[in-house]
Amino acid sequence: MLSQLFTRQEAKCAPAVEPPLSITPSHGEGFTGAPGIELHGPADQWAAAFTLKRVEQSQDRLELHSEDDSRGLTLIHTITLDEYAQLATFQSHIKNAGDADITLAWLSAATVPIADGMTRLKAFEGRWSAEFQTQDHDLFMGSYVRENRRGKTSHDTFPGFITCAPFTSELQGECYGFHLGSSGNHRTRVELMADGRAYAQLGELLLPGEVTLTSGDSYTSPVLYVGYSHAGFGHLSRQFHHYIRANVLSHTPDVKPRPVHYNTWEGIYFDHDPATLKALADSVAPLGVERFVLDDGWFKGRRADNAGLGDWQVDKAIYPEGLGPLIEHVTSLGMEFGIWFEPEMVNPDSDLYRAHPEWVLSVDSHPQVPFRNQYVLDLTNSDVVDYLFAQIDDVMNTYPAISYIKWDMNRDINHPGNLAGKPAVHAQTRALYRLLARVRDAHPQLEIESCCSGGGRIDLGILAHTDRFWTSDSNDALDRLEIQRGFSFFFPPEIMGAHVGPRDCHITGRHIPIETRAAVALFGHMGMEMDPRELTGHERNVLARAFALYKQHRSLIHSGDMYRFDEDGLNVCFGIVSQNKSDALYAYNSIKETTRTTPGKFRFHGLAADKSYRLSLIWPEQPAEYSPSVLSVIEGQVFSGEVLLHGGLQLPVLFPQTSLIFHLSEV
Repeated sequence: MLSQLFTRQEAKCAPAVEPPLSITPSHGEGFTGAPGIELHGPADQWAAAFTLKRVEQSQDRLELHSEDDSRGLTLIHTITLDEYAQLATFQSHIKNAGDADITLAWLSAATVPIADGMTRLKAFEGRWSAEFQTQDHDLFMGSYVRENRRGKTSHDTFPGFITCAPFTSELQGECYGFHLGSSGNHRTRVELMADGRAYAQLGELLLPGEVTLTSGDSYTSPVLYVGYSHAGFGHLSRQFHHYIRANVLSHTPDVKPRPVHYNTWEGIYFDHDPATLKALADSVAPLGVERFVLDDGWFKGRRADNAGLGDWQVDKAIYPEGLGPLIEHVTSLGMEFGIWFEPEMVNPDSDLYRAHPEWVLSVDSHPQVPFRNQYVLDLTNSDVVDYLFAQIDDVMNTYPAISYIKWDMNRDINHPGNLAGKPAVHAQTRALYRLLARVRDAHPQLEIESCCSGGGRIDLGILAHTDRFWTSDSNDALDRLEIQRGFSFFFPPEIMGAHVGPRDCHITGRHIPIETRAAVALFGHMGMEMDPRELTGHERNVLARAFALYKQHRSLIHSGDMYRFDEDGLNVCFGIVSQNKSDALYAYNSIKETTRTTPGKFRFHGLAADKSYRLSLIWPEQPAEYSPSVLSVIEGQVFSGEVLLHGGLQLPVLFPQTSLIFHLSEV
């Protein structure tokens, strides 16, 4: 019946029959949009076209087996559907069953039709310390294309976007979300064709000659994740959050709550000293910190960022007794111990590079692009991987109390040539996954954070091998509100590293009240990153209360449903509601004052209309108000969910950069 309704006639000066928009359209089919596969060989392999030969289906999985018999090619599409999360995944697999070598230039994970009416596109872009900035576009006749060649997921070209109807908002309207789980180079294309059809295409961007398939060889694309919502962006995000929690993360809040972090970086930078570090541990433990992470600077020759990378032995000039005394001191205070590595990199000023200059990715006759005084190690060389594993394994075996690694990566791959002279980002990325898996297999107790100058490698490919993302190097609370909002479109709060930074942010120079800094960090995987010796008595009390609040509510924050409010340019607001609607936290973050005399209403989206809730302001302890307000009237009162949802709360007049957190519990 649908085929009858969708009958297309021959248009003027157009093909009598339009070539199909298949999962992998090809040149051989006569498709004039972007092909889903590009390859070439000694004959006409470029014109490959596939015929469906076999379908394998289970309850939630579909495999489509197609062949091009004349060219000896097999193409397999795997599609899964997660009924609970309402999310589909797509992956393409090509195998060369012929005798001739074939060069694969491109294979999209899938080509997905875009539904009529989805005429808007929400993209995610940014830079270092300003990741996940949203940018809206209208679809146009032609192609919207984003390509990333940095060798990592990148700060500026996140491999994901949302298509939506013109008036879709956080709470209403149709939208589709697309995310490619790719930690290397990638390409996104959204095209509106002249015949009115539109499609999305995402896949790994392969460099020239990067993948050659000899007889029997195969290639598998990264996974494309696609979600749908009929009820706005917030509902779409919740589908992604549900999927990640059920299918990607290795532990749940009930198994092990995510501990409060202290990271040493913005406290001491490279100025390591055991006595100072013990004093920092003494200072942060009483605040409620549960994990102490020793950042960059602990290993041989590391006094700045121009030396030492690659020499992963404890620097005896700084730690004459090794890390043992510091670790014992930290754990005696009831905290776990974590440590920083940047295994994929090497400084030219290092014993490793002096011994093995051939171990770096490079291009003959071209000098390395200067980038943070470091080069990229060639993980396609098994000797390099074995060396790195041995170094990490030795540290873990020497200090078995280490339960956490902050795994960093701080430069682009500008010269991706391996020892054979071949471009190697594809193989480098997969070698990285294997190294991470090898480390975790050897040390099952380890949790690993994916850091890449902040948010430069955030995707579901790397998350399958790690537990947490360092979201951004900016700990500025105002920056973080926008960064964390953009992050939440695809990823749940518990994997979002969020730290209370110093009084004066080292990136923006802004001075933001400790209450606001703590409120913003509370809605992720919370921690602190500063020199605690700068804290006043008041600031210490605020931090201690904030960490206690996080511990009290982290199970809700890390398992509940997030409800973002539509942006108004003045505030960033959201709520997290438990699955059974009995418990909720809501955050109102004032950025700048309204031009009206009073702010508007705060409506508690996500509550159950037929329940009753006790409303309490739990943060800050004493908000600074212009005059007595609604806050003095509502405390501890019980209201119906219907009133809170539709009537809302009159917001008080507050100073800009003020955060309020409300708790609602079912009565």
